Amino acid sequence: MNQGTYPLAAAMINQLNRVDTIANNLANTNTNGFKQEGLSEGTFNHYLERSAKEGFNPTAINTVTNNIPKLDDKYISSEKGAMVLTGNELDFALKTKDSFFKVQVENGDIQYTRDGAFKSLNGMLVDSRGNNILGSDNEPIAIEDNFAELIGVVKIDYENLEKVGSNNYKVKDIFGIEFIEGNQDHVVQGSVEKSNVNGVATMVALIDAHRRFEQAQKAVTSIDTVNRSAIEKVGSAR
Repeated sequence: MNQGTYPLAAAMINQLNRVDTIANNLANTNTNGFKQEGLSEGTFNHYLERSAKEGFNPTAINTVTNNIPKLDDKYISSEKGAMVLTGNELDFALKTKDSFFKVQVENGDIQYTRDGAFKSLNGMLVDSRGNNILGSDNEPIAIEDNFAELIGVVKIDYENLEKVGSNNYKVKDIFGIEFIEGNQDHVVQGSVEKSNVNGVATMVALIDAHRRFEQAQKAVTSIDTVNRSAIEKVGSAR
């Protein structure tokens, strides 16, 4: 394979991954508490160096291959979404960008979310999927007088979070959770936080990713045409 196709093929793969990520962000423009994701790009050489530090024994192939672009990491944008007043006593918004509600999912695990559009199910406070919202003592919350004061809130750095599904998170290191006693300074009742996705900017980014993919694709086609022409000329000269 012509070495010029390596970085172009890698660029196409990167743009396809960008399209997937951006499209998911765009699809969640109206999802309460949603945090958009982004991708950072480095070189394959940087990836090999990082692997070596983690105990692997990567093999250098050549200068061109080792410097091709490669997606290095996925990150979560911590920017707060707009806080919208709803007047619904079961809606809650978080004041600080690094705080989260606790949710107990079906298998019993505790996950974290910023989607405070809660519901009532058999007298219990639940999320949109029917999972129990937990208090500071990790117990489900019954909807009764002063129930809002019982809602548990924790602080977690975004680098310690891994997205689960479309809008929940799990922690990588449980010791990185800051448990908060009392939520009065962290919760606003009767409001929800909207998605932090800017629909217009995200659509522009999606178009840009498609164009970059097409440009790399055309370049690969051009290289293939040049190679074919050279092979035909060499073959006819014989």
